Amino acid sequence: MSHTPSVAAPTGPLHTRHGVCNLCEAICGLTFQVQGDGAQQRIVGISGNKADPLSRGHICPKALALKDLHEDPDRLRQPVKRVTVDGEHRWQTIGWDEAFDLVVEGLARVREQHGSQAVAVYQGNPSIHNWGNVTHGHLFFGQLKTRQRYSATSVDQLPHHLVSHWLYGHQLRLPVPDIDRTRFMLVLGANPMASNGSLMTAPDIRARFKALAARGGKLVVIDPRKTETAAIADEHHFIDPGSDAAWLLSLIHTLFDEERVNPGALAPLLDQIKAVRDAVAPFRPETTATHTGIDAATTRRLARELAEAEGGVVYGRMGVSTQAHGVVCQWAIQVLNILTGQLDREGGALLPTPALNLIGLQLMGPGHFGAWRSRVRGAPEFGGELPVSVMAEEMLTPGRGQVRALVTSCGNPVLSTPNGRQLDQALAGLDFMVAIDFYRNETTRHAHVILPPTCFVEHDHADLVFLHLAVHNVARYSPAIVPPAPGTMHDWEIHSELARRYARRTWALERGSVLQRLRGLATRGLMRRLSPRTLLAVGLKLSAKAARRQGRPALRLRDLLAHPEGIDLGPLQPSLGETLQRARRRIGLLPLGIRQELPHLVALFAGAPMAEPAPDATGPLKLIGRRDVRSNNSWLHNSARLVSGKPRCTLWMHPRDAAARALQHGQAVRVASRVGDITVPLHLTEDIRPGVVSLPHGWGHDRPGVQLQVAQAHAGASLNDLSDDHLTDRISANAAFSAQPVTVGPAT
Repeated sequence: MSHTPSVAAPTGPLHTRHGVCNLCEAICGLTFQVQGDGAQQRIVGISGNKADPLSRGHICPKALALKDLHEDPDRLRQPVKRVTVDGEHRWQTIGWDEAFDLVVEGLARVREQHGSQAVAVYQGNPSIHNWGNVTHGHLFFGQLKTRQRYSATSVDQLPHHLVSHWLYGHQLRLPVPDIDRTRFMLVLGANPMASNGSLMTAPDIRARFKALAARGGKLVVIDPRKTETAAIADEHHFIDPGSDAAWLLSLIHTLFDEERVNPGALAPLLDQIKAVRDAVAPFRPETTATHTGIDAATTRRLARELAEAEGGVVYGRMGVSTQAHGVVCQWAIQVLNILTGQLDREGGALLPTPALNLIGLQLMGPGHFGAWRSRVRGAPEFGGELPVSVMAEEMLTPGRGQVRALVTSCGNPVLSTPNGRQLDQALAGLDFMVAIDFYRNETTRHAHVILPPTCFVEHDHADLVFLHLAVHNVARYSPAIVPPAPGTMHDWEIHSELARRYARRTWALERGSVLQRLRGLATRGLMRRLSPRTLLAVGLKLSAKAARRQGRPALRLRDLLAHPEGIDLGPLQPSLGETLQRARRRIGLLPLGIRQELPHLVALFAGAPMAEPAPDATGPLKLIGRRDVRSNNSWLHNSARLVSGKPRCTLWMHPRDAAARALQHGQAVRVASRVGDITVPLHLTEDIRPGVVSLPHGWGHDRPGVQLQVAQAHAGASLNDLSDDHLTDRISANAAFSAQPVTVGPAT
């Protein structure tokens, strides 16, 4: 049941307010026109803020959906519980007190009966976009005392964090392209023209690429599809999905083979250069070319251009992370930037310097890998989280430690994690489930209780994570654009109240002395009373000393309040070498996990040439994903303006492959994998490599019990009804969507 807000025309005074769009990683600065006073205020206009030092007036269609989300009649504004009437599930609106009691009692009961490992947590992508989750989510989740922790990290970005942890000592120490000054940019498996960057906060990417061309720079894209980014690049080369690691290793081989290794200023901090040279020796470009589809001459030329560039960088994202060799790909990208002297160099790959540094303040741990493993498959944890690829089997496999309860926060794993239908089945069998979410979607429909937080424009915001990935240093704080409706709660308030009640309910289950437990209660009690804004003020004050030492402005909250459009902190600067020296840390270029994995890649890609397969009407094709500027995973499809126009959930296929299967443009086709099948319309295009098909993720809104009227009318099909939960990165068990083998034929 949802509340339908009034649609009466707004009246009253017109206000101009500055904020950000935190729907995606670009966090563009916006100007809102708001009409009315008090609780009757309504957004009547949204535009890009030209004064914003990062986005510079850029706006994409997603930002306009902030108004749609705020006014969506399907959005929950009060807690609901699932009840069964005459054998049918129905939803009943309840008060916050009753909802909190039901959640605490349900989770505590499972813990008392089956132990703390029977309770699991899944945090979705929006958890990082809403700072209240970042500041206060741990208060509640930490008390659950479970190792069954999952998040969207292991859907697509875990390889980045693991490699940074190994090489640079911290999972968030992620160098980003200095795109505003680079002169050579090599992009693999990424489409920033659609995403505005990913693990590279780069709004207004089109203008930034135009500036790259204007200063005589070069953009090269390696991708199985001619993406929007590839369409504007100086060069685009098709590559066979899943072979990216072999091609990257061939680039490294070329650097050694042609004596072009020159690490520059970082050279005194590097170990194992010779070990890397020996490890990549089998990956001659002439050998790997038959596997990758990129000829040896092109590979060697691009390696030279990277080495010779006065500021060049290699950047790889989804396509190279979400495959069986994702960790090796991200390691090879870092090694390429290091060996060519492009890491920690102007125009190369640099670390941003946010005003509030989570690493410097030790508010985020450096990460750890393999400290424990999953119960069923033995998959390794990273940073206290298990990979989502094992979540369903932990629920479905009986025995000690079987997951019987789940808490989800801002996530829809049925549509966003591998083998969604299996997870759907697993959720239906849980003893108890609670969702912190303002939609009844494909996942939360299984919850016993849904606790809806306020939406993006109803609470203040300061980005705590993505400014660590920004291509230009800025600082921003945005007050709420409109007031929340009476009786609603912010996400940080929900986490705080759950923490308070759960601590009281489970006092007897806690370990440690009475004094230790009292201290824990006191700490959580203090944090519960501090809002994110107060914590920001404290964090900025603590960061002031480091800022002065580095010659940066020592900002306070009052400075951010005085500049809602943001404060320009200048371009990225070399800092990694100084940081590592201060920590007395060196860079070991060949971590043990990589050393052990490379022989497997030698057997796959450095052996006998692979014959080009003839078109086969029944043979498998390789499935890859696809991004669209109007989509953001699964959670913007209930905005009519974003799903209007031609259907975007279509299967892209090369005409040669279609002819071999007697398939026609526009017809419905059946796509099948080991774990399931779907039916989608077919789109024929030469913008995709033969032998490859492409489908966007985040669709599949046709499941019963979902309350998303617009999305259901444009349901599409879920990529994750095809993705195999047992096809993962070999090192980290990160989901491997790219190069998924599928068969395609006419729908019956």
